[in-house]
Amino acid sequence: MKLAARSGGSAALALSFFALVATLVPLGVGADLQLLARMASGVLWVAAVLAALLSLDRLFQGDFEDGSLDMIALAPLPLELTALAKIAAHWLSTGLPLTLLSPLLALLFNLPGAASAILLVSLLIGTPAVSAIGAIGASLTLSLKRGGLILPLIILPLLSPAVIFGAGAVSGVLDGTPANGALGLLAAFAVAAVLLSPFAAAASVRLNLSS
Repeated sequence: MKLAARSGGSAALALSFFALVATLVPLGVGADLQLLARMASGVLWVAAVLAALLSLDRLFQGDFEDGSLDMIALAPLPLELTALAKIAAHWLSTGLPLTLLSPLLALLFNLPGAASAILLVSLLIGTPAVSAIGAIGASLTLSLKRGGLILPLIILPLLSPAVIFGAGAVSGVLDGTPANGALGLLAAFAVAAVLLSPFAAAASVRLNLSS
């Protein structure tokens, strides 16, 4: 968390990007309140994912550049636990603030209170998967000079289930159907991502350090 706080305000940048996208879309769409409410979940979910990407490329990069990642890899603590700690720190510094900001931005889309609550719950469940899968992408592009440009191309397709299930839960509430099914699928996806990503990220880091 100290490293995240010293990373140059990346969390504030992510929050600002999230807020700007959520503000500009209603201005472009116009005053059709029903249309805004229908598209709110998809727009806010995509904006949250893109905002989280802004700080993911620095997840391992700083340690790699100053050589401390080699020492971390040789330490008694398993590299998988280090990767998990970095995922948790990224979510606490970026994913959680984005989630807490979402109900306020949902007001710009005329989203009803029940749907806003489901949006908050879906982001609370799904954003850990964004940090987890993002860590895999960050470790894969660790030694590339323009890894930050390639990172979205790697992880955005992998995050499409989270966007589909998260936005689908909110759309279900607007249609008068229960959101339990979509939230259950989103939770299963998030749990699988968080459990598996530390092993994949650690393996990728070792591969980059040995090359």
